[in-house]
Amino acid sequence: MPSLAAISKIELPFKVDQEQAKQCAKDVFISSFPQIERMLGAFDNTEIKTRNFCKPLEYYTEPHSFHDQNLEYIRTSLEYSVKAIEECIASAQINKEDITDIIFISTTGLSTPSIDALIVNKMQLNQNINRIPIFGLGCAGGVAGFSKASILAKANPNAVVLLVVVELCSLTFLRNDYSKSNFIGSSLFADGIAACIITGDNHTNKTKKKITFLGAQSKLYYDTLDVMGWEFQDTGFKVLFSQDIPTIISKNIYNDVSSFLEKHQLKLSDIKNFIFHPGGKKVLTAYKESLMVEGDFLKNTKDVMTDNGNMSSPTVLYVLEKFYSQGFENGYGLMLSMGPGFSSEMALLKMSNN
Repeated sequence: MPSLAAISKIELPFKVDQEQAKQCAKDVFISSFPQIERMLGAFDNTEIKTRNFCKPLEYYTEPHSFHDQNLEYIRTSLEYSVKAIEECIASAQINKEDITDIIFISTTGLSTPSIDALIVNKMQLNQNINRIPIFGLGCAGGVAGFSKASILAKANPNAVVLLVVVELCSLTFLRNDYSKSNFIGSSLFADGIAACIITGDNHTNKTKKKITFLGAQSKLYYDTLDVMGWEFQDTGFKVLFSQDIPTIISKNIYNDVSSFLEKHQLKLSDIKNFIFHPGGKKVLTAYKESLMVEGDFLKNTKDVMTDNGNMSSPTVLYVLEKFYSQGFENGYGLMLSMGPGFSSEMALLKMSNN
């Protein structure tokens, strides 16, 4: 079965305290929101302590055109993707020429040629590499990308698949958008970049820890298209998300997880490692109350959100990296994230420390 050879994450240069971000938002929004003091409580309710940003806070207080922000997205994505990939290659102890496929996931900027093409050119990867850029998955992109990379490696035992997941949410911030969605987004979202290498059966990975892919499931919930996404405007990407997200999760997540596991002759109690995208505090609460798993089963998920904010699609790979580097229980693992559509993505893993 496909297995994880290496995983890396990026600590971007501007780690911002949530209190600083709160004050910055107050300065930006105070002229438009007379009730700003009451609304600032949203920053405290996230339980986020620090946020991962690619630019200093001062950058976000100034107006920028979509053109300028998108150029910054391309530059920053390329720079730190290369760094994450180089770390991954070194950790996996492979040669860059060995990479057969590259999947690039992102929903916070635009580039044609796509960023994967820029990466292949910059790093001089194999000219015949199979390229798959994917746009539009939002927060679900990390699990979806991991699953798609694993399915490629399952189909081709000789494959060495590179997955790169980039979201620079802060570069979509609209300085002159005084909507409630933009305000709430400013309290929650952050930037993240992660990469991993997944190999087919004809490769023997150098690491002692073994994480193998067993299966995946996607689900799109009918008539929920307006729950989460972007509204594309002349000024850039306007964030859209509904208060209904935790309710949708509460209504569906237990049955969705249970039915997925049943296909593999498993129950929820068989899962030892829960590798979930956090979403936010209310989403975490919905997971806990619906799944009713004993113990602090979402500790790593919560810790990643507390330390970084919601980085959209890479966040779940930061959670996976935390399990990988700091330890996990032998047994099954479940990856899960929700995203635009409204949709869910799940992946079942077998995890062993030796």
